[in-house]
Amino acid sequence: MSQEKVAPSRTKVQNIGLILGFLILLGILAIPTPETLSTGGHRMIGVLVFAIVIWMTSAVSYPVSATMITALTALLLGFSPNPEAPAKLLGTGKALTMAISGYSSNAMILVGAAMFISVAMRKTGLDRRIAMAVLSKVGTKVNRIYFGVLVTGLILSFFVPSATARLACLAPIIIGITESLGIPRRSQLAALLMVGATQADTFWNIMVQTAAAQNLVAVGFMNSQLGQAVSWIDWLTAAAPYSILMVIISYFLSKMLIKPEFDELVGGDEQLAKMKAEMGPMSFDEKKLLAISVALLFFWSTGGKLHSIDTTTTTIVAIVLFFFPGIGIMDWKFAQSRIDWGSVVMFGAGIGLGSVLLKTKAATWLANVFVTAFSLETASVFLLIAIMSAFLIVVHLGFASATALSSSMIPIVISIVVGHTADGMNPLGVTMLMQYSICFGLVLPVNAPQGMLSYGTDTYDVKTFMKTGIPLTIIGYVLFLVFAATYWHWIGLS
Repeated sequence: MSQEKVAPSRTKVQNIGLILGFLILLGILAIPTPETLSTGGHRMIGVLVFAIVIWMTSAVSYPVSATMITALTALLLGFSPNPEAPAKLLGTGKALTMAISGYSSNAMILVGAAMFISVAMRKTGLDRRIAMAVLSKVGTKVNRIYFGVLVTGLILSFFVPSATARLACLAPIIIGITESLGIPRRSQLAALLMVGATQADTFWNIMVQTAAAQNLVAVGFMNSQLGQAVSWIDWLTAAAPYSILMVIISYFLSKMLIKPEFDELVGGDEQLAKMKAEMGPMSFDEKKLLAISVALLFFWSTGGKLHSIDTTTTTIVAIVLFFFPGIGIMDWKFAQSRIDWGSVVMFGAGIGLGSVLLKTKAATWLANVFVTAFSLETASVFLLIAIMSAFLIVVHLGFASATALSSSMIPIVISIVVGHTADGMNPLGVTMLMQYSICFGLVLPVNAPQGMLSYGTDTYDVKTFMKTGIPLTIIGYVLFLVFAATYWHWIGLS
């Protein structure tokens, strides 16, 4: 007798979140529209709060939430007065066009392209080969292996535009090394390597513009709303000193708080050599992918300096080469079944929501509320950065996706910095810094997909993760302010 697959039951939190989301939405809609806010803007604030509640409680999956947000935007905004002709309704057709505008943005295209790069890496095994090449040369001392894991994460962040994909590459290697030597999965050593790799990935996300989807979403908003593009190399120049310093701090802090049982892995070099040998020689597809990746990295890093080709276009050209007959390394049938299309839908809806918030002036209104609430009307640039970054870091505790956080908060940040009158304000630079703070997801594994992936390896518990995450968050914030007052100020960002 065949058994039907039973769908996983919903949690109490999910059910409460779904009901609460709709109740809050209805509550906001029932409030009289403020004089300084349009009807459409008022309704979009309701949709924004609804989205935040749904995202924070994981009430439904991200693709389902994206569909809900799109439908609510089309209906609520569609039956709102047309800003250009207030006597008429905007219409659901126009509202829907605004809601789905995110799917045609450069950021959306770049995020989608990044997923194909990750698939290509996994298909060829090039990411794993890079990892093994680094780890096989570091030696058998635990300190060196841990250092090798962090360096591997750094190298992969330039080639693999997904923190989750990078962890998916590193995790099996870490587990493979420990288990092959008879070390329990729930050992301090395994916990140190896995937690350390996950926390470091947060800072590599900050450092490399193309390392994480949330950065691409933010860059898209900066480009469309501020009319300025942040080049790949300018982002790296600004973020690298901070990120590298934080990874160094993370290295020593985590070793102090998660003390491994061994100083050296006896037989570790043999095991690494065995794992490397099992991979065999470098395949032709790997060589092609490496050549394309190096070329892509070259064009990313020289954009605006040696040529005028934007990051999105160069990435699309690379994707074309992945599929080109005779040159390519995979076909569409292989790739499409391995792309997380649900996340693609979520990215597009999130970007669309942010764009509508800006177009309806809802983001501007919320920005004014934020500025008034914290008495920031006459605040200095430094104080503005300090308060906004602290707010975003705290808010991230309730989010499982930095991309969702960027989609909902960066439009508000842009409205704040554009409307602020502080002397020396660089709206583009301050928005960049706020995106850095949005990347913080250090306290709980659930704060980032890569954290959930590493937690799923059963090498550590939540308490162990928090043991490093809380002090790292505090130190990271303090150092963030130091950089805002010094280096970032000197290069004109703050």
